[in-house]
Amino acid sequence: MRPSPQMQPRPAVFFDRDGIVNRSPGAGYVERPEDFHILPEFFEALRIATARGYPAVVVTNQRGVSLGRVSPSALEAMHDRLRAALAERGLALLDIRVCASGDNADPRRKPNPGMLLEAAAAHALDLARSWMIGDSERDIEAGRRAGCAVTVRVAEEGTPTSATWKVADMAELARLLERRLPPLG
Repeated sequence: MRPSPQMQPRPAVFFDRDGIVNRSPGAGYVERPEDFHILPEFFEALRIATARGYPAVVVTNQRGVSLGRVSPSALEAMHDRLRAALAERGLALLDIRVCASGDNADPRRKPNPGMLLEAAAAHALDLARSWMIGDSERDIEAGRRAGCAVTVRVAEEGTPTSATWKVADMAELARLLERRLPPLG
């Protein structure tokens, strides 16, 4: 879908998936929809972003698909479950972008910015005023390479990062968004 020429680009908040939207599987993969557990704090972070006027986009590497550990239908069922849980709370995502490739040279695979650039082109998003939120340096680097104004890393105390801000957990992320995410116009 191409944005209409009269649409003014608007900033967005980009969220990584595992560890931000849902409970992290650790070193493995969320392989089945029944193992996809949405973090309650994500709902609050999304509610704040939405209330401030920012559309939200999930950008997620899902190498487990290319490895055959996660079926495409299971991945889609997880995202359907996410959309339904959000709708029950009056929330929605603008888009979910997935890179299933395991090839680190793939321009869409984070830390490369391809998914963010695609979403920006498809939805008339202003990356220079957008935020990228993730739990790894790959997420932060993807946001920086895409030209996002702000990057936020959710990580344990003492974890080094190049992010604009670092928070210890998703509850602290919601508080940061409450304090720092400027309302749109």
